[in-house]
Amino acid sequence: MHKHKKSQEELAALFRADLTTGVGKSVKHESAPKHVSGEAVYIDDRLEFPNQLHVYARMSDRAHARITKLDVSPCYDFPGVAIAITKDDVPGQLDIGPVVAGDPLLADGKVEYVGQMVIAVAADSLETARKAAMAAIIEYEDLEPVLDVVEALRKKHFVLDSHQHKIGDSAAMLASAPNRIQGTLHIGGQEHFYLETQISSVMPTEDGGVIVYTSTQNPTEVQKLVAEVLGISFNKVVIDMRRMGGGFGGKETQAAAPACLCAVIARLTGRPAKMRLPRVEDMQMTGKRHPFYVEYDVGFDDDGLLHGINIDLAGNCGYSPDLSGSIVDRAMFHSDNAYFLGNATVNGHRCKTNTASNTAYRGFGGPQGMVAIEEIMDAVARHLGKDPLEVRKRNYYGKEDRNVTHYYQQVEHNLLEEMTAELEASAEYTKRRAEIREFNAKSPVLKKGLALTPVKFGISFTATFLNQAGALIHIYTDGSIHLNHGGTEMGQGLNTKVAQVVAEVFQVDIERVQITATNTDKVPNTSPTAASSGADLNGKAAQNAAEIIKQRLVEFAARHWKVTEEDVEFRNNQVRVRDQFVPFEELIQQAYFGQVSLSSTGFYRTPKIYYDRDKARGRPFYYYAFGVSCSEVLVDTLTGEYRMLRTDILHDVGDSLNPAIDIGQVEGGFVQGMGWLTMEELVWNAKGKLMTNGPASYKIPAIADMPQDLRVKLVENRKNPEQTVFHSKAVGEPPFMLGISVFCAIKDAVASLADYRVQPQIDAPATPERVLWGVEQMRKLKAQQAALPQTQTEPA
Repeated sequence: MHKHKKSQEELAALFRADLTTGVGKSVKHESAPKHVSGEAVYIDDRLEFPNQLHVYARMSDRAHARITKLDVSPCYDFPGVAIAITKDDVPGQLDIGPVVAGDPLLADGKVEYVGQMVIAVAADSLETARKAAMAAIIEYEDLEPVLDVVEALRKKHFVLDSHQHKIGDSAAMLASAPNRIQGTLHIGGQEHFYLETQISSVMPTEDGGVIVYTSTQNPTEVQKLVAEVLGISFNKVVIDMRRMGGGFGGKETQAAAPACLCAVIARLTGRPAKMRLPRVEDMQMTGKRHPFYVEYDVGFDDDGLLHGINIDLAGNCGYSPDLSGSIVDRAMFHSDNAYFLGNATVNGHRCKTNTASNTAYRGFGGPQGMVAIEEIMDAVARHLGKDPLEVRKRNYYGKEDRNVTHYYQQVEHNLLEEMTAELEASAEYTKRRAEIREFNAKSPVLKKGLALTPVKFGISFTATFLNQAGALIHIYTDGSIHLNHGGTEMGQGLNTKVAQVVAEVFQVDIERVQITATNTDKVPNTSPTAASSGADLNGKAAQNAAEIIKQRLVEFAARHWKVTEEDVEFRNNQVRVRDQFVPFEELIQQAYFGQVSLSSTGFYRTPKIYYDRDKARGRPFYYYAFGVSCSEVLVDTLTGEYRMLRTDILHDVGDSLNPAIDIGQVEGGFVQGMGWLTMEELVWNAKGKLMTNGPASYKIPAIADMPQDLRVKLVENRKNPEQTVFHSKAVGEPPFMLGISVFCAIKDAVASLADYRVQPQIDAPATPERVLWGVEQMRKLKAQQAALPQTQTEPA
């Protein structure tokens, strides 16, 4: 049946209406119905290939040891085993380090952490592969491990050289400051706990290559590493990645190992191979957010204004470099957070320990640097007996002066002063602060705490060359659009946003746009989907491709209908050509008959950014995203347990591409940050084995851990002044740091036990045990203060 052909009047009416699914609209996630119904296809849901092998890796049970014997012959006693491999069976390069060497695919003569892969067995079932792998004979000679980050720091046991940022003369200013305090802080790591564990499935191809289906944030890097372990050229490796069941940074580099192992086994056997890590193995084998140890020395005046500051940030990198160079750099870049440090020296150390190599995690080191400076702000306020918010605001970056960071980038378009004022008013901070003091004075056991903390987060990869992206668009003759880009979808809504960008350019409904799996033979040489840059980079690349095709269409329409290019306008699935209206698909058909190319690649590189490492200065970030968070907690001082009462958040996303998705990212980021600083505790035993290796022992926030009252608002009418995609701002990582307000609020409640004059020594995460230790510390101090005058008046 033919569609009813609309009259010019009907087309004109449609043209006057607004597009409902373009940029700025709360369009639902493109896979939302599939997620809810369970129809979304992940790697493990793919139909298995005939003759497919399942791979299991035998892990080291020693933190540091020399391998003295390795015999895989017993593995072949199990029916169904196809192959058992060691490092000697890898046909190409053994090392799969992402930036610098240090990560052998299989242990090379020694093991450096409990959980390191030593051998891999492929069989017709995962259970058979596991039993066979455990039958291999592996003998060790133990070596002395380094398991403590402070020990590694003192011994200068590093995976990479230290780095320093320096501005002004911190030593002189510290010496002359009216007040000076020192302190330390341990900041715990964090397990990614993606719902889908690391997984890859590899099919050998006829030309000696492979097709790799993998759950990765970094298809191009997996392509490179698979090619290198096989000893073949990159063009023989195709990576296909439709969606991940979560990533959070944990699949930026560490998805490569399962893909490479499967590729090696597929090459050696000529059979498809699949590796899916069971949860316990996943947690033992893969790295976490870097735990940090911080030492600080800060000088300030009686108003709390900083005069000079030294901060030493020691990142616990695990056994190899992985991405630790850039991660510790970003911790250093964010050790100012929202504050003008003036005279500062910031040292970043990359400490080597015999644990799994720690890796990217949402915020990429930035949160650790920010927690350090927020701890310092609280400590200064306690020392002076001031409200911490007063001290924070006093040290904010200015707009005209006091606006240069310790790495010499000017802080432009700073919204924090007005955002803080808005949240302070809407959250009734001053009123609630007074009410809480009154409550605490009358409540001997339960104590309330309140904190308002800012976020200033730099957007761009600190490795400057990664700030580039590509895209590919085809338009078919029925007016439907095929979109492919270099970013990866891990649930964050990237594909939805990029599709909205394309829909906006062509002024068509998003239903016309079909996004396909991220694929290295469609868009090559992609950057990882990380550093909050997914929509910034890939959205701009897709916009570029769409604009190229649109310009061809405009030129064609002007020629075809003999009008000027200014007479051609796209709107709401229609094209106005001077006085007549043409449906979008009709223009496409005419352009095809007119032999116009309806396909284009797009490309984008971020402007303005650079960083001179030798001089430790530059503009590493294209712009900053801002946020403020105010949290109130209730602490039981008899048990150390606490409840989140209320959190108010105001967050800056520029001109939002999709407000619903952005609010979801803000809420999710806040809760994940709160979890990191309150309950997500990683524990290793004395031999370096991770004891919190599953959901029974490692706790992530559940619905009952949410604030009882959570209020989230996006900053309105604040376009990003920089030329980002439709003047939006990145939203992946910045909200994570909003969770710091909860950590500070817990400490605020505990500090009330000593009249808010001492900052309690509570390391992160602030588990109930640690909170209770902080309570005891405050009570001892209070008792000592009470005893002091009596002691002084007693006769000798």
